[in-house]
Amino acid sequence: MSNHTEGLHHFHTRKRVHKDHKPYPAITPARRFMDKAIYVIGIVGPLMTIPQLIKIWVGKSATDVSLASWSGYLIYAIFWLIYGIMHKEKPIIITYVAWVALELLIVIGVLIYG
Repeated sequence: MSNHTEGLHHFHTRKRVHKDHKPYPAITPARRFMDKAIYVIGIVGPLMTIPQLIKIWVGKSATDVSLASWSGYLIYAIFWLIYGIMHKEKPIIITYVAWVALELLIVIGVLIYG
């Protein structure tokens, strides 16, 4: 059975399929924009957790924060980080390094102040 029919996995055509290899930077303006914008989004997304961190660490309160949910998010982010490293995908690595760090701080804060 070929790799493309076994289980769930990510099809990474940019690197895996030689005949359809897309140039980087991309030729089309829309694709070039997305290639750059994904780095901004990868930083902005994790920064949206800062209000939660402030509530926990500055307010020293984690009473309404779910340890189970944030632990699950942390495990999820660790898997994505490993995936990004294995596939050498900088946007995924940058995004999930930030997510892992922030979610780890939230989980630690919930354990201390919850």
